[in-house]
Amino acid sequence: MSLTVPEGSIVGLLGRNGAGKTTLMSLIAGQDRPSLGHVTVLGRRPYENESVLSNVIFVRDNQRYPDGYRLHQVLRIAPTYAPNWNADVAEELVDGLRIPSKTPIKKFSRGQLSAVAIVLGIASRSAVTLLDEPYLGLDVTARASFHDMLLRDYLAHPRTIVLSTHLIEESEALFDRVVILDRGKVRMDGPSESVPDQAFVLNGPSDAVDRLAAERMILNSHSAPGLKSVTVGGSVDTDLRHEAARSGVHVSPVSLQELVAALGAGTVEPRILPEGTVS
Repeated sequence: MSLTVPEGSIVGLLGRNGAGKTTLMSLIAGQDRPSLGHVTVLGRRPYENESVLSNVIFVRDNQRYPDGYRLHQVLRIAPTYAPNWNADVAEELVDGLRIPSKTPIKKFSRGQLSAVAIVLGIASRSAVTLLDEPYLGLDVTARASFHDMLLRDYLAHPRTIVLSTHLIEESEALFDRVVILDRGKVRMDGPSESVPDQAFVLNGPSDAVDRLAAERMILNSHSAPGLKSVTVGGSVDTDLRHEAARSGVHVSPVSLQELVAALGAGTVEPRILPEGTVS
């Protein structure tokens, strides 16, 4: 794969389980070394490079802590690894996410562990912040609190944030850029506002849908007796829209979640075009 994450952006890193999201984040964070090619972060290679790694934080979905650690110990040691650590932000997040202070972290629920990871990720104010599935186990109120705090602190202190998540509908308002991976390949890399131009959905009588979709790139399809829904790569032209109306076929723009699902389900080999184009 080949991609560039612009400095100061919030990127949604999306795709099915096993697509390569965590591996990519691990390479960016210098926790793994590429077997081929290279990775640069802030203009330098991150692997065993302290000058780079002091500006990067990577919080995994299965983050581990020393046995017996409680929350106050994690918060005390965090500034050692995060030079831009902000204790006020950490305290606000701890209160908002209701993280217990006396319970050993190893006894935390899945949601409480995610909450600690969110505190580390946001309060670090690292120039490059990598968050891998930070929502696991969080209730809807806690997720909303996380979104609000992340956006507020990002606007006050811009940095580069890469967020991997399966809760796409809840998160997409945060993204100014989207990277979709599938089987270790980049299927889309572009501004979030370009998503509706990447594909569209045809719904209607099977014969009419098949005729309209002929010789186009089919990303995904679903059938029922006499009816069909097809996700088609590319944008809708005027002739297609008029023909669809005459044929009783409904044309709708694809949502980000639908696009991720279609690219993950399809078997079409992608051809990457410039600036956010799926092909």
